[in-house]
Amino acid sequence: MPVGRILCAGLGPGDPGLISVRADRAIRAARHVAYFRKRGRLGQARRIVEGMLAPGAVEWAMEYPVTTELPFDSPAYGAALAAFYDDWAARLAGLADAGHEVVVLCEGDPFLYGSFMHLHSRLQDRAAVEVIPGIPGMTGCWHATGVPITWGDDVLTVLPGTLPEDELVRHMAGADALAVLKTGRNLPRVRRALERAGRLDQAWLVERGTMPGQRVARLAEIEAADCPYFAMVLVHGTGRRPEAPE
Repeated sequence: MPVGRILCAGLGPGDPGLISVRADRAIRAARHVAYFRKRGRLGQARRIVEGMLAPGAVEWAMEYPVTTELPFDSPAYGAALAAFYDDWAARLAGLADAGHEVVVLCEGDPFLYGSFMHLHSRLQDRAAVEVIPGIPGMTGCWHATGVPITWGDDVLTVLPGTLPEDELVRHMAGADALAVLKTGRNLPRVRRALERAGRLDQAWLVERGTMPGQRVARLAEIEAADCPYFAMVLVHGTGRRPEAPE
């Protein structure tokens, strides 16, 4: 029997043209393809690879449990997600045991806040696992602004928007450059934290970076109720630059 494995392919920031050559080849050759999605939706990862899958490829839609009614830091929320990842790790390991290679799709880079990390930890010693890196989504977003995110000795701070507001303020106040991920419904808290840290006027919102419908705007000019899911907040650094003396 052939030896199976789980191969996670990082898809990059959203533009299919930014998928690595190696990931592109793996996706087009795949006979089993798995991807995360919300119930009733196609899923962003699946949307990125539209038209790339081989005829007859078996698709495994890993649908997140409905948890919107639960606080993300509640025990019930954690238990629901743990059961979800346990179940899918077992299913993928079973496919690998049967000799299949399964390509798991993951937006951005799988090891930067990617959902696949939770499967990766559960699949250790159960199946052969390989990860193909991807361009992080934040990279595509700061290129969409047309301005370098860091200069000279700037330190880039990456924050999840799920942090408590006071923690966000603490990090934001001392950062040179900022990339705030996981915004969506957390955007009002992120916005308040930036205002408290004195950084709101420097902040940009990038929605659907590198994808159709891309929007780049000053966060301060966005309506408070506008909380797009596929969006990121950026604050550019303004550090040292080599310039000739006047």
